[in-house]
Amino acid sequence: MAIDDHQNEVVLVASGDLRLSANQNCWAAQEEMEMLLSKALAKQGWKVKRAHQYSTEKKHGLIDSQKMGMQVFATIDPNAPLIIAESLWQYSHHVLAGLTTHKGPILTVANWSGQWPGLVGMLNLNGSLTKAGVQYSSLWSEDFEDAFFENGLQEWLETGAIKHDQSHVKSFDLVKIPLVEEKIGRAFAKELRSKKAIMGVFDEGCMGMYNAIIPDHVLHATGFFKERLSQSALYAAIQLVEDKEAQAVLNWLIQKGVTFHWGTDGATELTEEQTLNQCKMYIAALRIADDYGCDTIGIQYQQGLKDLTAASDLVEGLLNNTERPPAFSTTGKELYPGEALPHFNEVDECAGLDALLTYRLWKELGMTGDNTLHDLRWGQQYHGNGVDDFVWVFLISGAAPPSHFIGEYKGTSSERQPPMFFPKGGGTLKGISKPGHIVWSRVYLIENVLHCDIGVGQVVELPMEETERRWNATTPQWPIMHGVLKGVSRDQMMARHKANHIQVVYATNEKQAHAACRVKAAAFSELGLQVHFCGDVSLSEEVNWVQEELASVDELI
Repeated sequence: MAIDDHQNEVVLVASGDLRLSANQNCWAAQEEMEMLLSKALAKQGWKVKRAHQYSTEKKHGLIDSQKMGMQVFATIDPNAPLIIAESLWQYSHHVLAGLTTHKGPILTVANWSGQWPGLVGMLNLNGSLTKAGVQYSSLWSEDFEDAFFENGLQEWLETGAIKHDQSHVKSFDLVKIPLVEEKIGRAFAKELRSKKAIMGVFDEGCMGMYNAIIPDHVLHATGFFKERLSQSALYAAIQLVEDKEAQAVLNWLIQKGVTFHWGTDGATELTEEQTLNQCKMYIAALRIADDYGCDTIGIQYQQGLKDLTAASDLVEGLLNNTERPPAFSTTGKELYPGEALPHFNEVDECAGLDALLTYRLWKELGMTGDNTLHDLRWGQQYHGNGVDDFVWVFLISGAAPPSHFIGEYKGTSSERQPPMFFPKGGGTLKGISKPGHIVWSRVYLIENVLHCDIGVGQVVELPMEETERRWNATTPQWPIMHGVLKGVSRDQMMARHKANHIQVVYATNEKQAHAACRVKAAAFSELGLQVHFCGDVSLSEEVNWVQEELASVDELI
């Protein structure tokens, strides 16, 4: 779609958070980003027309509701070249309505910074636009003066589209993997689909994540079915948990070595009362999941529940860990003993489908299936400590399982969630992910078709000074993973990834990671997903799966 003559003028909009405190705190970074972007456009002979202005009442200039987004788009020429500029987390539904009917070329742009999750916000918008079938292009830059950005911007201004390098992608349907691994993956998926699974959804659609909702009829084809649950019911269940039950959970965590950074001012510090409230939520969530027979659950938390109780993130991390504090029903039955209850953060149903399949498949393959999503937050090249690669900062608000951390529970701490996002406080499960080999993936939608990108990677250990620097450049209260994606460059990942989240799980070793990646790809393919290998995934070297359950592939199938 070529850009028509619009007097070399591009229209700019900026989608923001729904929370006033977040928009106000992040506005300075947004202003700076827009100034640099305007300079880059001026350098190529274009000027910027901002479609909405700074509000002296709100003290920011961001679109902060779906209603406002519709009002803003009503004033925009539907054929105008349009840039959505992001330097903070944004709610995609604020602008989605207008973007679905916009006819001119669309460009999403983010600043390459870890300060506020602008990259994360742009990736969510990209995933939402992809699901909605809206054509768009995308760019990112640290200072908007690098050749990659300038060349891409010029291409978009001249043609209305940008073609990014996706040579790292191979379609599963066009390659061959070892037959025994394909049989294992397909047999596992057939059994999963035959037995079916229940996905407990505590209020659908967190923070405008249109891309995180799988339409029921699409999900049903995989054998997964939603149990729609209410966060108000969860809150009510929290009130029924006895103090001594919550204290038992907390005592278990302290005995395991978790460090709680408690203070006395609940408005800005983590308090023991907040932690005990989270322990009650942990028990309440397990009770509701058991009542409805859920195999996996997702708590939205952000809207509604955040105004009532402490954050759900400590709960989420514990649920994703196979070894976790015992919890009991009101009749004394232990709930999900010896098992994780895979939790998909922010009710990201694409992550939920991935999380349960991964947890069960890894168990079938004789590995620990504890897995989590992370935000694809930011990253930089790093040289030293045996590392010479682009190292991503994978970061999430506490939902990572302690089994992923160096020292496991002993390497886990709990710090208060940032007040501007979490007014009622509550702690995270914070740790540094241990070095090792991982399989990463992302399930996403292109209109009404499920896809999965999948690859292998490595978690590297960086010096503590560098880890602290990266934490301080992002959100230091949250768990961090230093991730290297094999055979996928920074720009290839950003151009291809259709979500703010990435799913990660450890494998026993590098060879096992490649093999498990292939088996998982076959399983997803059997469930009807269009699967794409990304990066350096070995397709030929077969692993001899030595395990009783898999001693005979014929028995499995």
